[in-house]
Amino acid sequence: MLYIKVLGSGCTNCLNLEKLCREVTSENRIDAVIEKVTDFKEIMSYGIMSTPGLVINGKVVLSGKLPTKTTLTHWLMNAIAQENI
Repeated sequence: MLYIKVLGSGCTNCLNLEKLCREVTSENRIDAVIEKVTDFKEIMSYGIMSTPGLVINGKVVLSGKLPTKTTLTHWLMNAIAQENI
């Protein structure tokens, strides 16, 4: 199971990233827990200086922009592969 955190205050890009994560996990039948983190202190604990931020299984993979759907799918598939090693 993947643990995904979308870090952001609730701006349009943050909401779009959360939506994209839910879309990609659903379309690819990826078992994941998706959490929206809006607490500034928790966001800062990841070293994120601009939102949205994306954390997959505790690893920051994105800060300050939206990934393409293809890129996000690639990251999630790689995270699954890492789990199975």
